[in-house]
Amino acid sequence: MFEHKSQKIVPFSVFIRRLAKFVIIAILLILFALCIGIAGYHWMAGFNWVDALLNASMILGGMGPVDVLTTTGAKIFASLYALFSGLVFIAVMGIVFSPIVHRMLHKFHIDDKDLKK
Repeated sequence: MFEHKSQKIVPFSVFIRRLAKFVIIAILLILFALCIGIAGYHWMAGFNWVDALLNASMILGGMGPVDVLTTTGAKIFASLYALFSGLVFIAVMGIVFSPIVHRMLHKFHIDDKDLKK
């Protein structure tokens, strides 16, 4: 997926395209996680679609729930969705930052032959 350390670093335009691809993947993951939350809040908590979107967005964004949950099933779903959202956040950060960190490490890589000069 990325170039090996023995290969030359890719041009900046290729890096930008790669970064854009990874950002799109991250956005798709966020949308998928949001859809899970919306469906769960709609069917488990009985919220209408807009309230389900609001609650799922707030949990996924790390802000916390908006509406009071009254059923045990809804409370269990909300707690599992909150844990899932934390993992999604970690995954999204890894996806977005991986090309950046790779390029940075590739730029700073020093071979032993470079040290002998």
